[in-house]
Amino acid sequence: MGIVNVTPDSFSDGGRWDTTEAAVAHGLDLLAQGADLLDIGGESTRPGATRPLVAEELDRVVPVIRELAGAGALVSVDTMRSEVAEAAVAAGATIVNDVSGGLADPRILDVVAGTDASYVAMHWRAHADRMRDFSDYSPDGVVATVRRELAERLHAAEAAGIERGRILLDPGLGFAKRPEHNWELLGALDVLEDLACPLLVGASRKSFLGSLLAEGGRPRPVDQREHAHAALVALLALRGVDCLRVHDVRATRDALAVVAALQTAEERER
Repeated sequence: MGIVNVTPDSFSDGGRWDTTEAAVAHGLDLLAQGADLLDIGGESTRPGATRPLVAEELDRVVPVIRELAGAGALVSVDTMRSEVAEAAVAAGATIVNDVSGGLADPRILDVVAGTDASYVAMHWRAHADRMRDFSDYSPDGVVATVRRELAERLHAAEAAGIERGRILLDPGLGFAKRPEHNWELLGALDVLEDLACPLLVGASRKSFLGSLLAEGGRPRPVDQREHAHAALVALLALRGVDCLRVHDVRATRDALAVVAALQTAEERER
């Protein structure tokens, strides 16, 4: 899943693709690099970000979705708003990637249920401007708590009429989670797999990678985290993660090619 941020303030590439023309060109480039689908977002969810108006978000994403879907791309909309999800599906999106799992706008579940779109429910606790205040996972720990809270979102989506076969789950790396929480989740993805939904993981360029690679007490800059991410991608592929949400599609494809070659060689030896 290649990321197209149509925003002025994304943590990774804010402002680079914030016009329709630039975003469409970037999306086509990601497809050429090997993306299977494109995730179009008009709201930054970096820690501390403020929300755009609904009209702003619509103006950012709908024209991009219409053009990319018209060009034959499989398109996802990254939104927490029912109005945006509805307009995006009408414009050609076939996946609604809701980082709030329906908590920010419960009507989004009804909107998706009334379509044929797939739905990604991510683990989420609060909006970006205050999510750092919700990183306490006691007494059960982050893995058990995230599993329980994701199961609640899964059941809410099913109750709204979204069939389980259309739902993907995302552990929400970086959202209301300290660096160690992300590693704990990544080390225990099998706990989430028993919810019987495909897993989407988005680790690309996130701050826990920057903390891991810190030098002199300073996190590694956002644009210097891709080598670590490629290593993580390979490990996630070996563990059977179903969907990877990434900024650098070429680097991800390279990592997946290595995994595929190794798996082929191992099969021949059996």
